Amino acid sequence: MKRFLFFVFCFCSSLLIAQQTQNPYWFSLEQGKRAFRDGEYGSALLAFEQARHNRRTMYEQMERSLIDVLSIGEVRRMNDDLSRVEQYISDHYHVNAALALSELYYRIPKESLEGSALKALEALGKQKDYPEAEFWIGETYRAEGELSIALSQYQKAYQQRSLLENPGFDIEILYNIVDVLRLQRNYTAMEDQANEILKRDTLWSGDGGEQTRATMSGILENNGIDRFLTIYRYNNFSVERAHRLLGSYYYAYGRYPNAAQHFMFSFLIQNTLIAEAIRQRRYDYRFTTLDALITEAEQIPVIRTYMENVEYYRTLYYCAAAWSANSKSATAREVWTLLTNRPLAGEWASRARRQLRGSFIEPVEREL
Repeated sequence: MKRFLFFVFCFCSSLLIAQQTQNPYWFSLEQGKRAFRDGEYGSALLAFEQARHNRRTMYEQMERSLIDVLSIGEVRRMNDDLSRVEQYISDHYHVNAALALSELYYRIPKESLEGSALKALEALGKQKDYPEAEFWIGETYRAEGELSIALSQYQKAYQQRSLLENPGFDIEILYNIVDVLRLQRNYTAMEDQANEILKRDTLWSGDGGEQTRATMSGILENNGIDRFLTIYRYNNFSVERAHRLLGSYYYAYGRYPNAAQHFMFSFLIQNTLIAEAIRQRRYDYRFTTLDALITEAEQIPVIRTYMENVEYYRTLYYCAAAWSANSKSATAREVWTLLTNRPLAGEWASRARRQLRGSFIEPVEREL
């Protein structure tokens, strides 16, 4: 009963602390996001920096509270036994230390500490960083044209990714790093970071990935795009843009086999997602041909928006260009012919017509 009342007291104390804190770190972050959306970049930057400061200050105070307890002679003689330290904290009403441990257990599994009070202290110290704030500071500098500072902030946020509230957000940070490197024309570093994203593509980078790609390429070349899309489905949307970017990069620098494989993956993912979106609206949908798929997709506004966002017609065009440069002219001409009959393809339909009159290598570096 005594221990229960103590933890009730700790809970009430935490509420009181929260009420006394005008700007908790998460609140400052949200204020910054609102200012950023309104184009008030100076105010946004101040709010993000305040969020970073407030989080660090909070965890430093918690760290000191736990150090104070661990420095007591009686506690030092407990041989780093976390359960005994917890009991001591409860018995002696060390509220701030109890709050520190409660916060830590909310952030990480208690089992990962292996019963060690010193590991708890070390883990608490690691919570001071705030990758979301670092990311948004980077976003603000990028909006103001300070690309080098933005890149540094994104890199810092990625280094701290283990602390992200949303673990999947790290891939967005990587994409921002890639985008800045592309704008800086640092293509070698851009390639490295894009490949870091593709480590999340199990079909591409997993065991047997090279053989899988060879088999897929063979189906595409020998059986055509409709048969290829009938056999294969792949909906890993998070890596599609990395494949598309690397396809353009390798094509621009004459590495056509690499370009062809990356564009093949981008092409497959885009069309898989389009087919799935159609199927959600029409349960009896079955893929027949790419031409029919595009015809149906173009009638659905939300899918048409997706096609614009992923540069669908440009992707089709450069898929064909890469395949043509990689001696897959029949497949390339199949795609270019399809594009010429698509009014919504605009510029890419015009380019396809020129390719059909006599194929050539496109200078795409300016479009990376």
